Amino acid sequence: MTIKIKSATLGAFGTNTYLVGDTETNHAILIDPVDNAPVILNMAVEEGWTIKLIIATHAHLDHVMASQAIKDATQASFYIHEDCVEWLEQIPAQARMFGLGDVPPAAKPDRLLTTEPEIIELDSIKLETLYTPGHAPGHLSLYMRDHKILFSGDSLFAGSIGRTDLPGGDYHLLMKHIFDKLMVLDDDVQVLPGHMQATTIGHERQTNDFLLSYDQDDS
Repeated sequence: MTIKIKSATLGAFGTNTYLVGDTETNHAILIDPVDNAPVILNMAVEEGWTIKLIIATHAHLDHVMASQAIKDATQASFYIHEDCVEWLEQIPAQARMFGLGDVPPAAKPDRLLTTEPEIIELDSIKLETLYTPGHAPGHLSLYMRDHKILFSGDSLFAGSIGRTDLPGGDYHLLMKHIFDKLMVLDDDVQVLPGHMQATTIGHERQTNDFLLSYDQDDS
């Protein structure tokens, strides 16, 4: 096993960032450059890793605020879904909506991902994109099939789901994609979300009141 995952919870929104490293090549993918670039960069330094690729699950400001600073420091490429471009350009407006001061602009994407599943590879790291909008347009979850690890962004949480009351949110669309893309995964798949603690698909299938009540409504 050459994969190692480091995480930190940062920023005003308590957002999780993840570094996925190949311990043989010491190359890493950063999932959600959330905030506080120095902390994230130091995480990589502590492991002796070089960040080669940055992927954002979606374009809410708390998931991309450090993207430009980290791209500048590492020259890593930045990937995000094509539906997120206009939202990246609205980071200052997002900050004002939440009563924040000036925030740095997000990095410009080097590659735009699509709704079709794609495999993103870096050395032994393989991430499969799962299109899961509803919390935000263009939202992607990222699945390491070989390791049964799902980076769910803000689609699925431990005991909860992503909020859908923000601009571009759609509750029924989110629930559809959770059931169609995430609940079809095995029970033992570990879920590493954008906020709060880790969980598993099986635990959420059995205990998540949002999923259970929606399933009952549809049955």
